[in-house]
Amino acid sequence: MRAVVQRVDGASVAVTDGSGTETVGEIMGEGLCVLVGVTHEDTPEKAAQLARKLWSLRILEGEKSCSDVNAPLLVISQFTLYGDARKGRRPTWNAAAPGPVAEPLVDEVVARLRELGARVETGRFGASMRVSLTNQGPFTVLLDL
Repeated sequence: MRAVVQRVDGASVAVTDGSGTETVGEIMGEGLCVLVGVTHEDTPEKAAQLARKLWSLRILEGEKSCSDVNAPLLVISQFTLYGDARKGRRPTWNAAAPGPVAEPLVDEVVARLRELGARVETGRFGASMRVSLTNQGPFTVLLDL
């Protein structure tokens, strides 16, 4: 699994469809916005490991973690994290797991975070999403598990 983790001071995700735009997930104040990518070899155990890492990662103000200050997380599926653009001008997505594999694993990350006591907002898997955030710092970390 791969995650791009941003320390934020507020973030939201909106979905646009034929009936308009709807905000489906939003966090206020200090927290983390996390883009999660899944590859073919990922497992529920890796999802649980990622959840524990996100909950305890000490990147908030004062080297605190979400678990230290009960900060919220906005978790958004992002298959393009496994895009490969080393050759040519068009990325390939071969390393990204297909939806039927990826969606349950992203859901598992969210479920495990909630089991740990986290307040988690999400995007909508497979939807056309617009993510807005204020990156605090800026502070961005790439996690590969």
